[in-house]
Amino acid sequence: MFNTIDYVVNEQIATITLNRPEALNSFNEQMMEELIQVYRKADQSDDVRVIILTAKGKVFCAGMDLSTGDDVFESDESIEEFRDTGGRVSLEVYHVKKPVIAAVNGAAVGIGATMLLPADIRVFSETAKVGFVFGRRGIGPEATSGYFLPRLVGMSKALEWVYTGRMIYSEELITSGLANHVAEDAYEKALELAKEIIENTSAVSNSFSRQLFYKMWEAEHPMDSHLVESKFLHWASREKDVKEGIASFKEKRNPRFPLTTSDLPDFFKGG
Repeated sequence: MFNTIDYVVNEQIATITLNRPEALNSFNEQMMEELIQVYRKADQSDDVRVIILTAKGKVFCAGMDLSTGDDVFESDESIEEFRDTGGRVSLEVYHVKKPVIAAVNGAAVGIGATMLLPADIRVFSETAKVGFVFGRRGIGPEATSGYFLPRLVGMSKALEWVYTGRMIYSEELITSGLANHVAEDAYEKALELAKEIIENTSAVSNSFSRQLFYKMWEAEHPMDSHLVESKFLHWASREKDVKEGIASFKEKRNPRFPLTTSDLPDFFKGG
């Protein structure tokens, strides 16, 4: 079905695997199209609670596929119409309403690094390394990294990484806040986190939380958050998930929340 990725759903976990190991999982237009398709598919399926992005082989993603020549970044579109391919994927991830975990098994360079930024949780293997190498290729940051990277690691650190284009390793990934975890097996740790989410929390609660945190990132006042949180609480207080959450707490057992992401009203008016 796909040529550049694999897509599998198992136990409510959708795993998206970059699958061009012979080309170091380098990114091309077909990979862009397939990633957009599967992120959308996973988001729309009530059989999926958590999405994991990982890669096959020893390299996560070596960046843009440069094998076609030095015109790889050129486009016949006008400057007003052109949209970078990585950014189109990142925006799709931003609109997802479910937890997204990146499990980085090796080097993540260029678009391989920036495609990780819209994920909610990033787990790196002990041998992983990251490089925002745009200045070394004569281009600039892409894939919405201008929005995400300074927010994740701070302006000064983001600019240092981009200015130098150097490789960043596990210790700095942790201390900077880009990595939530560094593990011997990044995918196994991501699976552990995904299962913890599924076994203990409500799908509608997580969906609301993801939208809330991203959309309140630049709110003008705490009142903006207060109002939408109040709307959700008013709605949720009458729903089955709250009753199950209270019952499972009293009965000292794991909850079995009945609601799915599609049951959640749009409290953000599609913004």
